[in-house]
Amino acid sequence: MRIPTLALAFARITVGISAVLWSSVAIASAAPPKCGDLSGVIDGAQTCQIQATDPAYALSINYPVNYPDAQAVFDYVKQTRDGFLNVAKMPGPHDMPYELETTATEYSSAVPPRGTQSLVFKTFQDVGGAHPQTFFQTFNWDQTLRKPIQIDTGGSDKIQPLFQAGANPWPVIFPIVQSELDKQSGQPVAISPAVGLDPTKYENFAITNDAIIFFFSQGELLPEAAGALQVSVPRGPIDAMIA
Repeated sequence: MRIPTLALAFARITVGISAVLWSSVAIASAAPPKCGDLSGVIDGAQTCQIQATDPAYALSINYPVNYPDAQAVFDYVKQTRDGFLNVAKMPGPHDMPYELETTATEYSSAVPPRGTQSLVFKTFQDVGGAHPQTFFQTFNWDQTLRKPIQIDTGGSDKIQPLFQAGANPWPVIFPIVQSELDKQSGQPVAISPAVGLDPTKYENFAITNDAIIFFFSQGELLPEAAGALQVSVPRGPIDAMIA
């Protein structure tokens, strides 16, 4: 999970645990995450809307409350919100109000043998540096196995890998990404093989029936001046390697 350094420096995630007494036995259970715990309100589309304004800053975050991996999404939103507010509330003048805007986009696939749900967060953040930052964070869920999907499972059987064990899709994916970014920029772009073949650069993705969409935060694949990027890689060339 990629979080800007400023947010990491100040954010701390804590999970509240409530104790419930039943038949004289104390049972501890984690309270379900709630939009209200983030000072948000749920609209008619089941989207949590979080707004905070002050002369020194403006914050806007939205996310769907019905995404299956609700705790992971809640933790990410809380960390993003708290990290920004801790920086924005630091003593000292601002040349202009700090700004954070996080929006969420949902994707899905129904390709056998299982369906998936994807949630993509895109965050614009301006905290008075040389230039604003735009970055992504994605979540993917296997509807059949009922667990998250990631590039690197870290050896955990609670996480479903995107690709089969032993598969090496990057020599196929990298040229497609390179070609697509050439088209988007209108000229050839220089991506070193060390970067383009690095699996850690592809950790943010969404799954659809026809493609895997990869999202690259600002400065992750190309110089920061290129901005945040996304590339749709057709499933055809890599479908046999998808787990």
